[in-house]
Amino acid sequence: FSFREVMARVHRVIAEVAPHDSVERYTGLGVEVLQGYARITDPWTVEIKLNDGKTQTLTTRSIVIATGARPFVPPLPEIEEVGYVTSDTLWEEYAKLDVAPARLVVLGGGPIGCELAQSFARLGSKVIQIQRGARIMPREDIEVSELARAALAADGVEVLTGHKAVRCEKEGERKFIVVEHGGQMRRIEFDALLCAVGREARLTGFGLEELGIASTKTVTTNDYLETLYPNIFAAGDVAGPYQFTHTAAHHGWYVAVNALFGDFKKFKVDYSAVPWSTFIDPEVARVGLNELEAQEKGIAFEVTKYGMDELDRAIADGTAQGFVKVLTVPGKDKLLGVTIVGEHAGDLLAEFVLAMQHGLGLNKILGTIHIYPTLVEANKYAAGEWKRAHAPQRVLAWLARFHAWKRG
Repeated sequence: FSFREVMARVHRVIAEVAPHDSVERYTGLGVEVLQGYARITDPWTVEIKLNDGKTQTLTTRSIVIATGARPFVPPLPEIEEVGYVTSDTLWEEYAKLDVAPARLVVLGGGPIGCELAQSFARLGSKVIQIQRGARIMPREDIEVSELARAALAADGVEVLTGHKAVRCEKEGERKFIVVEHGGQMRRIEFDALLCAVGREARLTGFGLEELGIASTKTVTTNDYLETLYPNIFAAGDVAGPYQFTHTAAHHGWYVAVNALFGDFKKFKVDYSAVPWSTFIDPEVARVGLNELEAQEKGIAFEVTKYGMDELDRAIADGTAQGFVKVLTVPGKDKLLGVTIVGEHAGDLLAEFVLAMQHGLGLNKILGTIHIYPTLVEANKYAAGEWKRAHAPQRVLAWLARFHAWKRG
């Protein structure tokens, strides 16, 4: 394959998707879009330095802070000298290359680091992934982290957990990163460095400090996404606690409604069924609690698990790896959380997100017809596993005797 053509296709897809969030689209919807740098000068005034050099001042009843987040770059000695890319910049930088970087170091073991490490390993790079913590994807259950690590290793990624990046070094054209593990130092030579250690909210440069609006890692808001000033809202990555495009859209509804109609009724933002997916192969998707979080919060739960290796469609497709794991209230079919690992896990999760959002239990999923043979049958079979574990044994014993009597 041609690496340059792969990157060209990435840019073609970006160009095709871009109109969905373009100035033209929002202008067509009736939004006045001003391009420039804005600063909140008081709770009802925004000053904008427009790109054409002019300055415009707007007064308003409500303001929404939606400045997003940017990749965090760790302050390692000499990191600027060796150079690096982030998930924001690599697409432009690597589009200039004819081949993938021969030796790529990925700094970070979260979702973005794992996705890009596996991707570039498949594109031909020798990838070393450095994770300071004891395991990659640390927010997920241990078995999920182990499965993800095995999947990356199968594609040739060398995963170094428990390794702390100490510094970068440059000798002529040669570039190195020094890591520490168990008191021992290791010097790793690389051709390209990708920083994927998380993202930080954009909090400075637009007037928060002068207004006294509190912020730590994100802008401090209440349940209605209001800041210190009830007419100034924050939404998306800058508000947290989740940094997903779909939660930013979720916030958007609440800030729009609360800003426009808050004098009559305000709505608390609902985080009860926030889903996410990590797009490695196999995908990892989750909504609600996993075992680790339930244990940390002292919430009692039962676990039901169904393996993808038993699913006909997964077997036929050659993707029979992973599982559906469901956490429920003990003795009840009420969902506390679901983790799916497997092909198209993010798509399969939608049924459980809907169920959790609207208070539907596993019995409702079990009673729903699912097309055969499809991957989504795994959800029904997981519900079936729960049902078998909670079958009324006394009733079944009585029925066994009854049918035995009928048979004579």
